[in-house]
Amino acid sequence: MKRVFVTTILCFIILNNATAQKRDIVQYKQNWDKQIVFWGYYLGLNKKDLKISYLNPDTFINVTSSTGFEVGLIGDLRLHKNINLRLEPGLSSNIKKLEFTNIEGSDNVKVREVNGTYLRIPLLVKLSTDRLDNMRPYVVGGVSYDFNFSSNQDNPNDNDDGEFRMKKNNFMYEIGVGVDLYLPYFVFSPSIRGVFAINNEMVRDVDSNGNIDHNSQWTGNIDYFGTRGIFIKFAFH
Repeated sequence: MKRVFVTTILCFIILNNATAQKRDIVQYKQNWDKQIVFWGYYLGLNKKDLKISYLNPDTFINVTSSTGFEVGLIGDLRLHKNINLRLEPGLSSNIKKLEFTNIEGSDNVKVREVNGTYLRIPLLVKLSTDRLDNMRPYVVGGVSYDFNFSSNQDNPNDNDDGEFRMKKNNFMYEIGVGVDLYLPYFVFSPSIRGVFAINNEMVRDVDSNGNIDHNSQWTGNIDYFGTRGIFIKFAFH
């Protein structure tokens, strides 16, 4: 996905430079950045992995992740000519397969599938350079609240019954870079983002008395379990 993003940006830069050599540059959307509030939407792809730390070095989990999708809306508030506050609510979906290498047995015992469909509500600060003809690079960063629609946190069954449980309510921080490209009829804004979980997203297994099972072969030796990933977003304003 990184290559797709870099290739897209390079194509626009090369096209922009080639056009500039032939004629005077026409600046599109000259009054766009003077707006106090504007709206947009985005589509994108994600590749989510997991950051896992262990209490026991003999425990290790192989994580296999599929490519997921992103879709959402953008609300932008201009605070300064180079500073914007953004709200980007949207849906994010991804599937990960966990293989516990410390556990022997069939896939029913040592392999778990984790589905994640999140309502993400990021609150971000966007810092832009001054406009360069029809381009404007920027960096963006902030925090988000993520509600996991696929959470089985309240499920009384745990890994003894084949259920690897994840929490409903999670918090992430996000940082990225992108560029606003001013076109005749709209502003196109590709960006690449890194997202990282703040809280532990795993729900621990319990024993027969309903207490945390510190001897669980699935969750007992895990200290921290949280999402990390790369998003590529294509925004349209």
